[in-house]
Amino acid sequence: MRALPYFLAGLFVALPALAADPSVIGEKNAKDVVTIRAPEAATSKQTLPFFPGVSGQNAGARGLSLLKVVIPPGGSAAPHVHKGYESAIYLLQGTVETRYGEKLEKRVVNVAGDFIFIPADVPHQPTNLSQTEPAIAIVARNDPDEQEHVILLPKQ
Repeated sequence: MRALPYFLAGLFVALPALAADPSVIGEKNAKDVVTIRAPEAATSKQTLPFFPGVSGQNAGARGLSLLKVVIPPGGSAAPHVHKGYESAIYLLQGTVETRYGEKLEKRVVNVAGDFIFIPADVPHQPTNLSQTEPAIAIVARNDPDEQEHVILLPKQ
């Protein structure tokens, strides 16, 4: 990627040229910092809107992914597991009940500000308890291909 000169406070600074995709700044070469700017929402296998942040596909990450997930008012994800991968979640907004366990028999309720850890291979299903406001979370996984190892489970 070609650097563009920029005059800042009396100094010339080299800024990276814009990539063909204006939402990705930098190159996936394991040497550059990559910025993902305002990605568009996609729909996950779990049927939730998500905003792919950092992943192997868009940033060249080799061991992690980071994204924003929105659970619409009254909505829930399809029951699922992340086969072989852990998840760490920070709940930015909302109140979410997560059913989990082999038969989704256990439950935990989380509120904005909670940090949540889901071990690899644990069946789970988050549900937004609000009927009027979306729940919003930042999700990190030790999997660079966020959707590849999502296994949907039969509805309980």
